[in-house]
Amino acid sequence: MKRILVTGANGQLGTEVVRMLRQDGQYEVRAFNRHELNITDAEQVMRKVITAQPDWILHCAAYTDVEQAEGDGYDANWEINRDGSANISKAAHEVRAKLIYISTDYVFDGKKNHPYTPEDETNPLNEYGKAKLAGELEVQKYCSDAYIIRTSWVFGEHGHNFIYTMLKLAEKTNAIKGVADQFGRPTYAPDLARFMKHVIETRPEAGIYHFSNDGEASWYEFAKEILKEVDVKVTPVDSNEFPQKAERPAYSVMSLDKVKEIGFSVRTWRDALERFKDRVCRKVI
Repeated sequence: MKRILVTGANGQLGTEVVRMLRQDGQYEVRAFNRHELNITDAEQVMRKVITAQPDWILHCAAYTDVEQAEGDGYDANWEINRDGSANISKAAHEVRAKLIYISTDYVFDGKKNHPYTPEDETNPLNEYGKAKLAGELEVQKYCSDAYIIRTSWVFGEHGHNFIYTMLKLAEKTNAIKGVADQFGRPTYAPDLARFMKHVIETRPEAGIYHFSNDGEASWYEFAKEILKEVDVKVTPVDSNEFPQKAERPAYSVMSLDKVKEIGFSVRTWRDALERFKDRVCRKVI
C-alpha cells in the first residue's frame, strides 16, 4: 500500500485529492492542513515527513490571494510559495519520496496568442506568479524527478472560487460585468485530482505538465455560462474597468498536449461546469 502525504488537505484541491485517494482504498493517506503542518517551519516539515515516510508527497498547500500578494500578503506569499515549497522538497529528497507540486499559469506574461507549452519561457507579471515560479525552481533543485503541474482558474465544491463569487453577485444584482479581454482555461478541482492520481499510478516521465479542462474562455464567457440558468444579464467589459494591484496575463491558455500524450482524457470546461452544477449549484439556483 502506497503511503501518500498531502499538504493543504482542506483546500479546494487538497480536499478532492484526499477524498479520491481514500475512496480508492489502495493508499495510506496522511492529510495535513495548515494548522497541522506549517510548511514554512523547516524543522517541523522535516520531522513530520520523516515520521510519515511517504512514497509520494502531493504539495497542494499554497498562498493564492493574488491581490494581497502585492500588498499585505507579500511576505506570506513568498514564505509559503517559495520557502515552504523548498522545505517540502528538501524533506521529500531526504526520504526519497516522489513529489507533485502544483503551480500556476501566472508564471507566463500572456503575450502569446496560442497555448503555452511546458517548455515556453516564463515571465510572471505579479508577485504571486513570481513566488510560484520560485517554488518550481526550489522543487527542481532538490527533487530533479518531481512532477510540476501548472494549472489555472481552479473551481470546486470546497473553498472560494469564481463560480461562488458570480452566484453571490447574482443574488444582489441582475446586471453583472465580465472581463472579456483575459483568456484562460477553467479547471475543475476533481479533474485535477484525477490527473494527479493518474500520475501516481502510471509514473510518466518526470517534469512539467500543464493541466486544466479543455477549451478556452474569457472571464466573461465563463461567467455567462455559470449564470445561464439565472435571470441576470452579463455584459462584456475590458479589464481596465476593474483596476487591480496585480497585473494578470491577457492570455494564459496552456497546451494540454503533454497530458493527452500520456493517456489522460480531458473533458471540456463546459462539461466540467455541468458536473459541478449537478453536484453543487443546482441546490442553490
